[in-house]
Amino acid sequence: MNLSQALLTIAFLTAAVSAAVSEDWLQFRGSGGDGVSLSKLPTRLESNSLAWAASLPGRGLSSPIVIGKRVIVTCSSGPKQNRLHVLCFNLEGGALRWERQFWATGRTMTHEKTNGAAPTPVSDGERVFALFSSNDCVALDLDGNLIWFRGLGRDYPNASNSLGMSSSLLVAGGVVIAQVENDSESFTAGLDAGTGANRWKLDRPRKANWTSPSLFKGTDGVTSVALQSSVGLTLVEPTTGKTLASYDEGASTVASTTTREGRLFVPSQGLTVLELTAPGQPLKQVWRSSQLRPGTPSPLVVDGRVLVLGDGGVLTCGSMADGTRLWQLRLKGTFSSTPVAAGGFLYCVNEKGLLQVIDPSKPEGEVVSELDLGETILSTPAIAQGSLFVRSDAKLWRIGKPPENPL
Repeated sequence: MNLSQALLTIAFLTAAVSAAVSEDWLQFRGSGGDGVSLSKLPTRLESNSLAWAASLPGRGLSSPIVIGKRVIVTCSSGPKQNRLHVLCFNLEGGALRWERQFWATGRTMTHEKTNGAAPTPVSDGERVFALFSSNDCVALDLDGNLIWFRGLGRDYPNASNSLGMSSSLLVAGGVVIAQVENDSESFTAGLDAGTGANRWKLDRPRKANWTSPSLFKGTDGVTSVALQSSVGLTLVEPTTGKTLASYDEGASTVASTTTREGRLFVPSQGLTVLELTAPGQPLKQVWRSSQLRPGTPSPLVVDGRVLVLGDGGVLTCGSMADGTRLWQLRLKGTFSSTPVAAGGFLYCVNEKGLLQVIDPSKPEGEVVSELDLGETILSTPAIAQGSLFVRSDAKLWRIGKPPENPL
């Protein structure tokens, strides 16, 4: 391990410990990027489980993120979705703390199911970085002051697709990773977190891709970024973009890779689990299961179980050790949102806004409670401070109240 890799690993571990202590949720699928939180949430949800609801000014598929006492969410509004919003709400009470608006400089046309605020923002604990479908990227401090604005759609005008972009940002080692992959000018860039300038830029497969990058720490202790595409998976060094390892047997362009305990759970030919044996060597296949096939939601690994939510709302549970299918459970509705987990329970919200809590430890899985939010929800929830945060186009909810006298 060289000096830069060692420093990056130390920074990663420090951030992970800090996030665990403060129970923040700093990016898509949480600070660990695996959709699993250390928080303990209520499992019996009722109408009085709603702590607060806040109104939003426009559409959005992006997940909320939580930084201390701030809940951040993005929206797009206007007939052409060219008004871009970053909003900050108080964790307690849900009052609007600040809002910043920007005009899109890139293409804003999307499929009717999605919108301009599809990518989830990310934070390094000191700054917020938000990307929109127009490929406009903005950096703000925690009080909403502008640090930099980068119109990637103006710099690379052919970088778009006809349905809209949705890959979420990742930040590691002072670099913001933006996966801007499409049918034409396809690339992934590492942007300097302080200035927005390119630190590196990689040409990527020319095919529309809606997956998001994932942080991966291998058994060798090296932290890398997993970039998934139709071709397969590539591990790159966050600070330089240098390729460390690859897998070339194809992968989904919708559901994203999940990392857990030194393994990569890749939506490829069902689900393929990979390990990194050594930098520069091909990724090693641990097991593959055609029975564990994700739909739109990304896979989740909880307490030794792999859970995938497929087409038709079928939740399938398999063994983390070898992929053996353990059970299947049909949930109500269809799903675009990726499940999240806390305390060993799954929280799944369907497209009609029905939130279902599942106990995967039961022999056949079991839905233990439901809460109908009554609005279309395509966004993945966030978990922080003993609560679940869910957004629709019109509302942001905090569900579950933390204990009045925490120990």
